[in-house]
Amino acid sequence: FGLNRKLKICMVGTGIRGTGFWGRRLVENYSDLLEFVGLCDINEGRLKFALDYMKVDCPVYTDFEQMIRENRPDLVIVTTKDSTHHEFIIKGLDMGCDVLTEKPLTIDERKCQAILDAERRSNKNLIVGFNYRWSPYMTKIKELLANNAVGKVTSVDFHWYLNTYHGASYFRRWHGHREYGGTLLVHTATHHFGLLNWWLDSDPAEVFAYG
Repeated sequence: FGLNRKLKICMVGTGIRGTGFWGRRLVENYSDLLEFVGLCDINEGRLKFALDYMKVDCPVYTDFEQMIRENRPDLVIVTTKDSTHHEFIIKGLDMGCDVLTEKPLTIDERKCQAILDAERRSNKNLIVGFNYRWSPYMTKIKELLANNAVGKVTSVDFHWYLNTYHGASYFRRWHGHREYGGTLLVHTATHHFGLLNWWLDSDPAEVFAYG
């Protein structure tokens, strides 16, 4: 960012991914570089918990646009339900902020196109946080492939098996509703396409599925 001050961050969505993976971790490791200047959620109880859990002292809001207007953040982190990512990404970009969103970017092609349009007209940066890339063994695979430990990769056969504990847990949460998460073909498979593209340093020419 090239700033001579701390990066000002606002976050919308104070579930465990927001407060844990992004919020608390950033505060504990990078407080010399950044500061949270606002948190937003429709659940006031979650906001109260987030302040304590993240160990921050900043204003909290149930109105996203008010938070942006009053704090003028450099970066907005979006960690709401997948189906609402596009709303806050687009508003954040249009209000002059760079945006970092949790994966998946969104749940369908129309919302995806609306996001791309907003990014182009805003001239701001949009980043998707593929959190699974930072698991130690995933990072090690990337390192080995980049160092040609297995030579040139010409074909990949990738299977992922969800165990019954973790797999079933999705259906006890909002992820189990198609209208919120786009099904696990979006919410979870995003990890896997993201890993393959990253490991191979490539972009797909065509993607299709059998169902």
